[in-house]
Amino acid sequence: MSSSPNSSLTGTIVKALSGYYYVVPDGQRDVEDSMIQCRARGVFKKKGLNPLVGDRVVYVMTDNGEGTVSELLPRQSELIRPPVANVELAVLVFALTEPSLNLQLLDKFLAHIEHAGIEAVLCLSKRDLADNSDTKEAKEALEAMEAVQRIYPPIGYDILVTSSRSGDGTEALRERMRGRVAVFCGQSGVGKSSLLNALVPGLELETNAISAKLGRGKHTTRHVELIRVEENTFIADTPGFSQLDFQELGIEELGSCFREFRELSSDCKFRGCTHVHEPECAVREALEAGRVAASRYDNYLQFLAELKEKKRRY
Repeated sequence: MSSSPNSSLTGTIVKALSGYYYVVPDGQRDVEDSMIQCRARGVFKKKGLNPLVGDRVVYVMTDNGEGTVSELLPRQSELIRPPVANVELAVLVFALTEPSLNLQLLDKFLAHIEHAGIEAVLCLSKRDLADNSDTKEAKEALEAMEAVQRIYPPIGYDILVTSSRSGDGTEALRERMRGRVAVFCGQSGVGKSSLLNALVPGLELETNAISAKLGRGKHTTRHVELIRVEENTFIADTPGFSQLDFQELGIEELGSCFREFRELSSDCKFRGCTHVHEPECAVREALEAGRVAASRYDNYLQFLAELKEKKRRY
């Protein structure tokens, strides 16, 4: 795309790498052929602003054919980790087995997504590994699927079960993402790259086997990048994370990041109830009545302890 130097243009950052931001101008359908390599103005650093993949930006072309990002347009949403802006849907990809499904990690991802105010859908991958009922992996996969389906739909989370190998669930996921910017997140080795390859034929992202020693995959994705699925539909492919820290979350905010706690908290006797030791706590009453999953409450207590330890250290 040719433009006269110094004229202001708008676009979206689809990739950030080695200090460069790759911007697709508005109205361009072919992402690869239309990307403009840009630097950001030094004023962003002075103001503590960091352009993110997904940001809508104003940029100007320079004489050497590159661009300079001069303005960040207002963000609709922002995730700290993975660092991506303007996401409308978070697809939390967790394998049914290989690696084993970790409910604590799932709840930690959900807490981050709820804090960011982004809609979440749970995607259980590697469905094909549950088909051979004679294996240990199949038994583990079926138990994991049963646990997730018991705990999460009652609190409002939709579940999609997929297999990139057989194609099961791929079309339902594509339909759910249509017309939106979605982020794929989850720990390494859960099949995110394989799922993306199934969604976007010809993409051929590198995939990696699970490390037997660690029980998790090597980080196949090295950086955050927006991948075009179809017109107006993008996926932010992000590095896999096996650890998440509550860097931007306060102790008093954690309860509101658990959807069912948020809905119950108005019935607690004390405003600002932490749902731990206060009398007449609606969350603990619901827990005792079986209306709050024990695993969710236990994970909440674990995250609360992490936050208190972080506050004590700093």
